[in-house]
Amino acid sequence: MLHGYIPPHRFLPYLSWTEIAALPDRENTVIVLPCGAIEQHGPHLPCSVDSVIASGVMGRALEKLPAEVRAFALPTITYGKSEEHLHFPGTMTLTGTTLLSTVTEIGESVYRAGFRKLLFANGHGGQPQVLEMAARELRLRHGDFVVVPHGVSRLPNASSKQISEQEKRLSMHAGHSETALMLALAPDTVRMERAAANFPPPFPIKLLSADGRPACAWTARDFGPSGVIGDPTSATREQGIEILETLSDSWAQALTELHALRWVVRDEPTWERGHQQGFIQQSFVAAA
Repeated sequence: MLHGYIPPHRFLPYLSWTEIAALPDRENTVIVLPCGAIEQHGPHLPCSVDSVIASGVMGRALEKLPAEVRAFALPTITYGKSEEHLHFPGTMTLTGTTLLSTVTEIGESVYRAGFRKLLFANGHGGQPQVLEMAARELRLRHGDFVVVPHGVSRLPNASSKQISEQEKRLSMHAGHSETALMLALAPDTVRMERAAANFPPPFPIKLLSADGRPACAWTARDFGPSGVIGDPTSATREQGIEILETLSDSWAQALTELHALRWVVRDEPTWERGHQQGFIQQSFVAAA
């Protein structure tokens, strides 16, 4: 079915429009939009990693919510902005302009349905700026719209205690944590016998990069032919389950607090760039 990792009772598209129109407290109901990508993740992982992790973690978090916390997920955006992986087959990328238009128009649809809280749950490191731009644009248009762009893996979880100091400093793609999470969420797609470490050289200008991560723009091919930037070799399914449970605990707490949030409302008229408004049907009575 279409919901994938999302609990069916938390999947908004499974409701009819009359059920959505009748939902109580829509202004505080949290709508979650998992944002992933289809791009290479080395020889040992499938190209669907970012989409699987974004929907898998948020689905597990939604499972843990008490019934009184109102939140629904939309289908995961499985295509993202992945130009840094263009050198590898299997990478399917949108331009930044296309992704910006897509998430902004979805945000407009969420607002038009009466919801006022939207979370962009991003699973791909190549596109946070695009999602931040969309969130700001939607806030400019609607002074009562709370739009939160945030990385799925950026909340507290167990991964930091599992990885080496080198992994903490220089791993950026297809390393330990992503591999462990995939072993937890989609173990049949992982080929650990092909896993191999590959790190970039430390960036030499300490003033620009204290931990040695590249301070300049990069593509995955700059650092070798495998597409891996990190060390996946020691990842295990047990570690992935621990990351998944601690990370989804953090997200369940964040969703609960976002549901309870009462944020500032701007009363001034909205900006008009691309603004869409008009009649929206709110009820229906079948003919006798």
